[in-house]
Amino acid sequence: MACTSTRPSPASPLPEDVPLDRNELLAELARLRLDNHKLTRINAALIERIESGVTQGNDPYTTFQHSVVLAEQVRERTDALNQAMAELRASNHLLINARLRAETLRGEQVAAQKAQESERWIRLITDHVPALIGYLNADLVYEFTNKVYEEWYCWPRGMMLGQSLREVHSEQHCQRLDAYVARALAGESVTFEFAETNINNQERYMLRSYVPNLLASGEVVGIFVLIRDITERRRTAEALHQAYQHLEQRVAQRTSELTALNDQLLKEIDERRRMETRLREAKLEAEQANLSKTKFLAAVSHDLLQPLNAARLFTSALLERPSEQLVRNVSNSLEDVENLLGTLVDISKLDAGVIKADIAPFALSELLDNLAAEYTELARSEGLELHFVGCSALVRSDIQLLARILRNLLSNAIRYTYKGRVVLGCRRQHQRLSIQVWDSGMGIAEERLEEIFQEFKRGDVQRPDQDRGLGLGLAIVEKIAGILGHRISVKSWPGQGSMFSVEVPLSATAPKSLPMLAMSEPMLERLQGARVWVLDNDAAICAGMRTLLEGWGCRVITALSEQDLARQVDNYHAEADLLIADYHLDDDQNGVDAVARINARRASAIPALMITANYSNELKQQIRELGHTLMHKPVRPMKLKTAMSHLLGRP
Repeated sequence: MACTSTRPSPASPLPEDVPLDRNELLAELARLRLDNHKLTRINAALIERIESGVTQGNDPYTTFQHSVVLAEQVRERTDALNQAMAELRASNHLLINARLRAETLRGEQVAAQKAQESERWIRLITDHVPALIGYLNADLVYEFTNKVYEEWYCWPRGMMLGQSLREVHSEQHCQRLDAYVARALAGESVTFEFAETNINNQERYMLRSYVPNLLASGEVVGIFVLIRDITERRRTAEALHQAYQHLEQRVAQRTSELTALNDQLLKEIDERRRMETRLREAKLEAEQANLSKTKFLAAVSHDLLQPLNAARLFTSALLERPSEQLVRNVSNSLEDVENLLGTLVDISKLDAGVIKADIAPFALSELLDNLAAEYTELARSEGLELHFVGCSALVRSDIQLLARILRNLLSNAIRYTYKGRVVLGCRRQHQRLSIQVWDSGMGIAEERLEEIFQEFKRGDVQRPDQDRGLGLGLAIVEKIAGILGHRISVKSWPGQGSMFSVEVPLSATAPKSLPMLAMSEPMLERLQGARVWVLDNDAAICAGMRTLLEGWGCRVITALSEQDLARQVDNYHAEADLLIADYHLDDDQNGVDAVARINARRASAIPALMITANYSNELKQQIRELGHTLMHKPVRPMKLKTAMSHLLGRP
C-alpha cells in the first residue's frame, strides 16, 4: 500500500561553480601536465645551451648579449611555467572539490533511497497491523497515519496528513482528549481507555497510548499515537469476571453447604462423644448407686431401727404407765426417724435430679436472721455459743436450697464441737459473697478434707450425747451446691476447729420481703371453730389429721376421695373455711385438679392447702400461679398451724 507523507523530500542542487562534466576536468588536467612537461624540457635545454656557450664563445659581448637574450627567454618561460603550475594547482583543487561534492551527492542519494525504502516498509507493516497508528507533531498536525487509522475515521487515503487534530475530529471528541494530549506534550507517556462509536454506530472500547517524541534536550517535538480496539477483550474480561463471581458464589455456597454439613457431622460426633461420656458416667453412677444402696442398707438397717426400737419401748411403757415424759420421748424418737428418712429422701432426689434450683434475688438477712435465731437456742442447749454477724447484702440463689446447705453446716458445727462457740458470718470477695461457718471443734485432718463429702462418711469423734446420723449431711451440701453453681470450701486445723464456706453471687436488686408474722393469740383464735375439709387417700393420715386439727379446735371432715367428700358436704355446697388436699390421690388423680373441680361447683372458692412429697419446681410454680399454699411432707405441726392461720385470716 502506497504511503503518503506530508514531510518534503530532500533536494540536492549542485553549486554553480562546479564544472559541467568531470571528463572535461580530467582532460584539462592532462593538458596542463603535458604543457608543464614541455616547459620543464625547454628550461633544461636553455640552461644547457647557456652553459655550453660560455665554454665555447670567443666574443664576450656576443656571449653577453646572447646570455641576456637567453635570460629573458628563461624568465618568460619560467613565468609561463609558474602560471601553468598555478593553473594546474587550481584545477587540482577544483577537481578535488568536485569529487567530494560528487561523493556527498551520491551518499545523499543513497540515504534518500534508503529513507524511501524504510518509509515504504514502515507503511507496509503499519498498514497491516490491526491497530490505529499515527504521528502528531508539536502543533498537533498529522504527519503519519496508517491505513487502519484512516479507514476507522473514514478519511480518504493520505488526506489526513497535514490536517490538525481538531480538523480531523469533532470538538466534543477533542475536548475528551485534551487532558491526555496535554500530559503527552508535557513529556508523559499516557495510556487510557476511551469509548468511541464506529461507522456502524457501534460503541467500541479503545485503548489509546500517547508516547512523546523527545529530543536529547528534552523538548517534545511530536506524539506517537497507538490505538487498539479492546472491546472484545473487555467483554471477555467482563464475562470472565461475571463467571468468576458466579463461580465464587457457587464455591461459597458449596463451601457453606460443606461447612454446614461438616459442622453437623462434628456436632453429631461431639454429641456421640458426649453421649458416650454420659453413658460411661451413667454407668459409673449406676455402679456407685448400687454400691451406695448396699451401704445404705447396711447403714439404715441400724440407724433407722434404733429410734424405732426406742419409740416402741417408750410406747409400751406408756401403755402401762402414762407419762408426759414418755410421750416426749416417743416424739423425739419419731422425730429422729423423720430426720433420717428426710435425709435419705433428700439424697435420693438429688441423685435422681428431681430437685431443680429456683434462682432469684433476695436479701440474705431474710435467711441468716432466721437461722441465727433457730440455732442460737440449739447451740445454747448443747452448752455452746452461737455468734452471728449480720449481713444486709443482696444475693442470687435458691433461698430454700441455700438454707438446707447452711442448716447442715451449722448442725455439723454444733455436733462436732465440745465447747467454745460457733460463728456465722459473711465476707465480700469481689462480685461474690462468702457465707462462712466457723467452729472451735476438734477439726479435720488434711488428708480427710475430700473424704468428708462422700456419702456415709462420718466424723470419728463427736459429742457423746449426739446421734451419729447417716453421714449424708456434707454429701447433700455438695450436691445442692452443684445444683446452685456455688463453690463449697473448707479449712480445718486439727484440735482447733474448722471453717466451712459457700460462695454466692451478689445481686444489685431484690424484691421486698414479706414480714414474718409470729403466731399471736388472734391467729390461734382463727383455728377455733374453723370448718376444714381434708382430702387424702390414706385413712391413717386422715385419722391423724382429724385428731390434730380437732385438738386445735377445728371442725374437721375427712374423705378418701372426691365422691366420699361430696356425700358428706352436700355435693360441696356446705359451708367450709379451708380445704387441705394431698397432691397424689387414687386412680391417677391429683389434688390440684380435685380442688379445681370442687371450687367449680361452689359459689365461692375455698382457700386450699396442698400437701405433697413432690419437690419439683414445676409443681411449685403451678401451685403459686393458682394462688394455693404448698407444704412438703413430712408436715411439721407448727408449720401447718401457722399456714392454716394465715389462710383463715385472708379477707
